Amino acid sequence: MCNRCVMDTSAEEITFNVSGICGFCDYFEHNVKPILIRATQDKEKIHFKQITDSIKSSRAHGKYDSILGISGGVDSSYLACIAIEAGLKPLAIHIDTGWNTAQSTSNVKSITDSLKVDLEIISVDWYEMVDLQLAFYKASVKNCEIPQDHAFLAALYDKAAKEGIKYILTGGNLATESILPASWGYNAGDLRHMLSIHRQFGSRPLRNFPMLSFWKRYFYYPFIKGVREIRLLDYIPYKRFEAKEYLINKLGWRDYGAKHYESVLTRFFQGYYLPMKFGIDKRRAHYSSMILSGQMTREAALEQLKEPPYPSEELLEEDKKYIAQKLGISLEEWESILALPQRRHEEFPSSKMLFMIKDKIVEILGIRRRRYGL
Repeated sequence: MCNRCVMDTSAEEITFNVSGICGFCDYFEHNVKPILIRATQDKEKIHFKQITDSIKSSRAHGKYDSILGISGGVDSSYLACIAIEAGLKPLAIHIDTGWNTAQSTSNVKSITDSLKVDLEIISVDWYEMVDLQLAFYKASVKNCEIPQDHAFLAALYDKAAKEGIKYILTGGNLATESILPASWGYNAGDLRHMLSIHRQFGSRPLRNFPMLSFWKRYFYYPFIKGVREIRLLDYIPYKRFEAKEYLINKLGWRDYGAKHYESVLTRFFQGYYLPMKFGIDKRRAHYSSMILSGQMTREAALEQLKEPPYPSEELLEEDKKYIAQKLGISLEEWESILALPQRRHEEFPSSKMLFMIKDKIVEILGIRRRRYGL
């Protein structure tokens, strides 16, 4: 394990220097820390205002200036507060994939009601969603959250383009999510990969499922429709614990436990499937990001890692039964799917090379650094 954060060799690509500090820490120092430092400086307030002014000015004739993806989690809920405080007029979109916890549903309503933000709920075709999710679990790969994550982004872009809205605001942020090993999963944006797994393990055609191809996301939407994705939380000194306290005290937000546990299936995926099947505990990446951004001590992270990733054994058994029932299979069948041998994403067709070329071009042109004014 790293001597500075809590990443360990469950990340295949991890390397250590002579002091026992891992490569993720090195990446953070050179690529993330300058952005987080800048977010605390006065000149970044000017940059933030320029960005929000651009968003506001895009609302020439329409009712809204942005689409705001809201899940009911801390990040997207706090993002809504920041957007309203900055004078933006977003349309909040909640993508319902059928796995919301009661807390997340309540949070979405209380946040949008309190902030007087119009809310639209887009429900993904349940039968297609289940068929796709079951296909991924039958494929026995690491990232079985691809269908859900892909639907979120595809639906947001589609809505923005249809409404003629130029900006999509998302709760993604570097302060709490800067570390995520590539070896722990695979890119949810790769439509070819998602469809190749569905072709092999799915049982019904996908006619209504939201889809986002590489070309649509990186050429059609930005260059033809002028749609941009903005992560506003990266332009402010974002402190997750303070944000959570603010949401609870001011807006009636309800805590649902660990990061991304606002969805029952995500809770099961992160708290049971990944640790049990692949020895991956995603809390390590989250805690490491928090340690490096100064929001958590390494000692506190190590203490919390001593606790099992699932809130309780009782809840795990309840969730297993609940998920099997919703997937339309017996508990025995669900257990047998979970027990299938591991497979790698590389065993299925993908557009990985295309994404690697895109990432290289972004790096050479310095697009990411310029985005943050560095």
